[in-house]
Amino acid sequence: MQEITLPLLVAVFVAASASLLGSFAILKRMALVGDALSHVALPGMALAILFKFNPFLGAVVFLAVTVAGIWVIEYRSSLSLETIVGVFFTASLAIGALIMPEHDLIEALFGNITSLSTAESLISIALSIILIVLLMFIYKRLTLNMVSQEMAQSIGINNKRLELIFLLSFALAVALGIRFVGALLMGSLVIIPAASAKNIAKSLRAFMYGSVIFGVTAAGAGIYISHIYKLTPGPIFIIISASIFLATLLMRQIRIYS
Repeated sequence: MQEITLPLLVAVFVAASASLLGSFAILKRMALVGDALSHVALPGMALAILFKFNPFLGAVVFLAVTVAGIWVIEYRSSLSLETIVGVFFTASLAIGALIMPEHDLIEALFGNITSLSTAESLISIALSIILIVLLMFIYKRLTLNMVSQEMAQSIGINNKRLELIFLLSFALAVALGIRFVGALLMGSLVIIPAASAKNIAKSLRAFMYGSVIFGVTAAGAGIYISHIYKLTPGPIFIIISASIFLATLLMRQIRIYS
């Protein structure tokens, strides 16, 4: 049991931060942004592997630069955020697939949290906690921004800066989660627990906390099951998350028609 303790802690904290972020992503109608940004991380990871430094650092740097570029283009053009992210997504996926060493491509696409070193695990936990604290700190401003940008601006909220902070938070969540579930499944880490919570939540706080609870439950169960049966943790997490989503969807339908 001791050998899965650290991966379990990493998975729980990463899932908690990603799921909390996912609740805002759904409210802001950005459900596919996390999936797209995960592919943007591929070239950064590939370059890091080629130049022999940490893939996580490569992903963070590449994502941060890309997010800054997306933010600048969004406010200097008439294009929607989804359109801009889509362009970066396809270009990055193509570049990443071309330059990523073949033997590292599978792990990059599907993740393997058990391959993290102790130092990487502790850094992932610390950054996940920072991300959670940041989101809890700005969530009221984010909520008001989603309700009315004009109202938010009227009380002194800088909408552009808030949008940049949110996108950078997304980038950090993607960089943390990509080692857990991989580039192909990263969007599910952010969205499915939040979607499950939305099925049954009756308030914003219940939605946020429910997202975290479902994410943490699926992450913990995924690590435990993958350890017992010697499977890759990422896909197991997604299957459990999808099962929770179907259960909450059924609960919602029962509540509606009862």
